[in-house]
Amino acid sequence: MNTKIEEIDGKFVATLEGEMDTAAALEAEEVLKPLYTSNGKDVIIDCTNLEYIASSGLRILLGILKGAKTSGSKVVMKGVNDDIKNVFKLTGFISIFEFE
Repeated sequence: MNTKIEEIDGKFVATLEGEMDTAAALEAEEVLKPLYTSNGKDVIIDCTNLEYIASSGLRILLGILKGAKTSGSKVVMKGVNDDIKNVFKLTGFISIFEFE
């Protein structure tokens, strides 16, 4: 699992690559913690190369979304493949996240 955050054009862009299973989610959470307080900046989560996400990964994304909404920001999921989008549908997260 490879996770990184960049600031591009006044937005945070988080790139998720590989499989976010439970073990990888622990490491990814450490990298993504700054997004819990996005300070009014929108967050784009690039899932173009994300192959799998476990419930622990969904919990992290939910934490980012809650933090963003608190500061008036939005979170956009970008490049989500059909398998991962299906996980969002099954969990009901499809209706609370914005997809691009």
